[in-house]
Amino acid sequence: MAAHPGSAITLGLRANAGQFALLVGVSALVGGMVGQERAIVPLLAVEVFGLPTATAALAFLVAFGLTKAVTNLVAGALADRVGRKPVLVAGWLIGLPVPFMLILAPEWGWVVAANILLGVNQGLTWSTTVLMKIDLVGPRRRGLALGLNEASGYLAVAVVAFLTGVIADSAGLRPAPFFLGIAIAGLGLGASVLFVRETHGHALHEGRLIAGPAPHDGARWARLAWRTSVGEPSLSAASQAGLVNNLNDGLAWGLLPIVWASAGLDLGQIGLLAAAYPATWGIVQVVTGGLSDRVGRKRLIVAGMLIQAAAIAAIAAWTGFAPWLAAAMALGVGTAMVYPTLIAVVADVADPRQRGAVTGVYRFWRDMGFAVGAILVGVLADRFDARAAILVVAALTALSGVIVAVRMRETRPAA
Repeated sequence: MAAHPGSAITLGLRANAGQFALLVGVSALVGGMVGQERAIVPLLAVEVFGLPTATAALAFLVAFGLTKAVTNLVAGALADRVGRKPVLVAGWLIGLPVPFMLILAPEWGWVVAANILLGVNQGLTWSTTVLMKIDLVGPRRRGLALGLNEASGYLAVAVVAFLTGVIADSAGLRPAPFFLGIAIAGLGLGASVLFVRETHGHALHEGRLIAGPAPHDGARWARLAWRTSVGEPSLSAASQAGLVNNLNDGLAWGLLPIVWASAGLDLGQIGLLAAAYPATWGIVQVVTGGLSDRVGRKRLIVAGMLIQAAAIAAIAAWTGFAPWLAAAMALGVGTAMVYPTLIAVVADVADPRQRGAVTGVYRFWRDMGFAVGAILVGVLADRFDARAAILVVAALTALSGVIVAVRMRETRPAA
């Protein structure tokens, strides 16, 4: 896409390849911060701190989800007001203490507090890296950009989850697995301060290119939040699907490692299963993100939600390492069809000059899924059993896909 007359800013993946590649690397580091917990923290709850119920054990995930959801709102609004880079750097500063707190925690409350900081870290850093990539590439390659962003982040989640499981199997649950987190936080902060450049000007430039009236009134945020959550059918359908998608991720993160451990799997196997889902998700997103630019968004989202529902039901129905591995990979495929495509829908519909705020509202609902999922799964597992909790999540996921089919329009920009 050509630059606006009189402007040095050019939109497009090729024109901004260096910064885009750097941001892909930063996104991987953001994902690694979550990956350090995926296989280890649920087991800390049971084996180190001896928490008696699933509801108590999942408290860390409730704290993470609520904090990240609220932080997304703040991050989106701040990114539109003060720029993307200051928000990104602040997120890394807040994330620095997390691995140290997990290493030193004398009681479970420290782990919950660490996950509050991790939620802030993720809300600020992931929100801004997503926005910065969207800013750079413009509308035509938006799906590809988001596929690459989410792929880098969730491949890193998978790799670090697997590595921490392997380390824990030989060196114990603490402190060795969390040394990776210390290195990741330091690298993320250094790269963001020294090498990442501000991209807010690209969003403003894109807004000028569409030649629409500039949105600027200070009272608009409440209207944006309502429109994204309820009023605009495609945005609201995306918001509920995002919530259910992360409800599934909360199940995979918080409950499934405990289920696998109770079935007699060792830490290495648990680490591999915990990694298989985000690894498949990450790899396949490279394809599905770009595919949504060619075939459209809606059909991928509907199919992806239904595939997720089937995979989750299979996890409840099957037992054993190999069947669970196959189901985890199928869950990753379904999630890859949905995750970058939902953000692309939001970016398609939002005015570029309000992109941060609208994306923040969507990400608020999406990441509320962690908290809703942790509470729902914990209560159902304690009241009934883990299998019942997993089946309820499968049913909710299928229902979410039906809602998308009914409410969402196709939003892919015309070529």
